[in-house]
Amino acid sequence: MPLLLIVLLFGVMYFMMIRPQQKRRREAQAMQSALGPGDEIVTIGGLHATVVAVGDDVVTVELAPGVNARFARPAIARVVKQEPLDVAEEPVVAEPVADDPVQSPVVETRKNKD
Repeated sequence: MPLLLIVLLFGVMYFMMIRPQQKRRREAQAMQSALGPGDEIVTIGGLHATVVAVGDDVVTVELAPGVNARFARPAIARVVKQEPLDVAEEPVVAEPVADDPVQSPVVETRKNKD
């Protein structure tokens, strides 16, 4: 009877702890291998950036215009926005502009404290 209880305990631990962790690891590896230029990412440190180039183990990201940094692939926590592949852009049709300026619904008032 005690041997059956130990086997049952290991079975429950496998399905509750080990198996979900393996699933998360596989999903993270799939996400990291699908990275491409133009993807917006968040690193494990919370840094938001855009992917510029992808190497075997290193991802080069642009933090600000003209500022690039290199990160290891496992340091990428998630992809915020992925660049669509081979999608033709539709032309943007501009709406006609009225002759008279329209008042903004946002009105800012400040009081001087003298």
